[in-house]
Amino acid sequence: MLQILAQLIVSGISVGMIYAVIAFGYQLTFATSKTLNFGQGEALMLGSLVGWTVVAYTGYWLMLPVVLAFGLVQGAVVERLGVRQAIKTKSESGWIMATIALGIIFRNLAENIWGRDALKFPSPLPETPIALGGVRVLPMEIAIVVGAIAMMAAVELFNRRSIYGKAVVATANDRDAAGLMGINTGRVITFSYALSSLAAAFAGVLIAPVTSTGAAMGGALGLKAFAVAIIGGLSSGVGVVVGGVILGITENLTGYYISTGYKDVPGLVLLLLVLSFRPAGLFGRATIKKV
Repeated sequence: MLQILAQLIVSGISVGMIYAVIAFGYQLTFATSKTLNFGQGEALMLGSLVGWTVVAYTGYWLMLPVVLAFGLVQGAVVERLGVRQAIKTKSESGWIMATIALGIIFRNLAENIWGRDALKFPSPLPETPIALGGVRVLPMEIAIVVGAIAMMAAVELFNRRSIYGKAVVATANDRDAAGLMGINTGRVITFSYALSSLAAAFAGVLIAPVTSTGAAMGGALGLKAFAVAIIGGLSSGVGVVVGGVILGITENLTGYYISTGYKDVPGLVLLLLVLSFRPAGLFGRATIKKV
C-alpha cells in the first residue's frame, strides 16, 4: 500500500513540475505587464509539435535549440499582435480576448498542419522504468523534474546577473519608474512574453515523450497551470513549484483512490479556497495600490 502511494507521489511530482514551468511563464508576463497569455497552453502544444517535426531530422538534443527559438518568436508575436495595443489603451478585456483568440487560431493551425490525432513523440532516454526503493520511475520523468528546475533556475540567474535581466526586474518592480530611467519597457514586455512562450515550448518537449503530442494537448495543461499560478501566487517562484507539485500529486491520488472522473475536482476546490482566503496565493504578496 505504501509502495503504491509512493509511486503515485513520484508520478505526481513529474506532472506537477510541468504545471510549474507553464505557470512560471504566466509569472513572467504578469510581473512586467500585469497581463497574462491565456494561450500559454497552445504555446506548449506548438513547441511540442514543432519538436516532433524537427526531431526526426536532428535527434532530441539538437532539436531543443530549434524549439526554444520557435518559442521566443511565437511569444513575441503574441505580445505584438494581442497585447501591446491593449496595454497602450489600458484595456484589460482587450488583452484577455486577444490572447484567447490567438490561442484558438494557433490550435486551428496546428489541427490543419499536423491533424487532430495524438502523435508518438520519440523519447531520448530508455523507456524502461528504473526501480528506486521499490518505486518505478521512467528516466524521462526524472528528466522532466531536472529540466523544469534547470529552466526556472536559468531564468532567475539571467534576471539577477545580466544587464537585460536587471531591466526586466526593474520593469517588474515599477514600470513607470523604469521608463523614466531610460529602460525600454515595451521591449522588456515583449521579451517577457517571448521568454514565457519559450518556457511553455520547453515544457512541451519535456512532457511529450511521456504522454504524446497533438493539437489538443495544450488546453487542459494551460488551464491547470493557470490554477497553479493562482494557488502558488503570481509573485512567487517557489509558489508555482509548490502549487504544481500539490496539484500533480492530488490529481494522481484522487484518480487512483476515488475515480479518474474526479481527479480535477480537488485542484479546483483548492483554487476556490485560495481565492476566498488568500487571493494573492499561498506564497504571493498582497500589493497596495496608491491612489
